[in-house]
Amino acid sequence: MISVHERLYVGTDEECITYREGWAIIHACKSPCHQRAVGYRKSLPNTHPYYLVYKQGSNLYLNIIDPPGPLFKMPTFNEFLKFAKENWDSGKTLFIHCNKGESRAPSLALLFLAKCLGKISNDSYDKAKSEFMRLYPGYIPGVGLQTYLGLHWHEIKI
Repeated sequence: MISVHERLYVGTDEECITYREGWAIIHACKSPCHQRAVGYRKSLPNTHPYYLVYKQGSNLYLNIIDPPGPLFKMPTFNEFLKFAKENWDSGKTLFIHCNKGESRAPSLALLFLAKCLGKISNDSYDKAKSEFMRLYPGYIPGVGLQTYLGLHWHEIKI
């Protein structure tokens, strides 16, 4: 678990927790977290009400993978920002994790720092990424995620 800002941590699925007093946890991984929370194996029909996002108390489970092509959906990012901002404003610490802590979780932390806190540039994904890499040198975003964020940077909002 690495601190990228006051009350904002990024980690791996080995560090996955579902409860810590005063914390909100964002699980940025389909497997195992979203699957376990929603109760399915393999895949979920895209008509399911929790297909992209499932919120349970202080946990937000995202059905998000890291493919080489930009297969992401805007509501995933917008719902994440809404959840993160609400919990941040209530004084909670945020912990965002994905499987390896290299791409999805740090990308979400980058979005939060740029779009909600104004701690790094919100001008473009490339500028935000450059500034974020100083905070989190282990950031290795997948090609699909970089492409999506680059193309849709200004559409992503709370």
